[in-house]
Amino acid sequence: MTNISDKVLPSGNWPRSSRADVEPLVEKTDGDSFEGTDLEEVLSAARVGHLVVSGAQTDMCIRSTIHGAFARGYDVTLVADAHTTEDLSSYGAPTPDLVIAHTNLYWQEQAAPGRRARTVRTAEFTFDAADADQLK
Repeated sequence: MTNISDKVLPSGNWPRSSRADVEPLVEKTDGDSFEGTDLEEVLSAARVGHLVVSGAQTDMCIRSTIHGAFARGYDVTLVADAHTTEDLSSYGAPTPDLVIAHTNLYWQEQAAPGRRARTVRTAEFTFDAADADQLK
């Protein structure tokens, strides 16, 4: 997966991942994917305790969602090279590369009793038992 932080896409044109028909679809309207949605119920029903997060917009939806998940007791892995944001530097914000780097830096240092936060690069992550061991 490549980082698309150097590209600004018009609203509504962000690349989407594919979804099997049997997978739940949770639509959101707020930054935090848990707010105003049934995401927590969907995850609970599936007995999910560890979220792997990627997507857009690093400084809005990604940050809100990783913090929302962590505060709700989930282990959260942020895929360091699979989140992006638009360039808001003309409004005084840091450039996208700095927003992404800062988010990755502070997320790998998050800690709370009984929970784990971490970052991992796409090439270093697989969905298997070895990854579950990395969280212990």
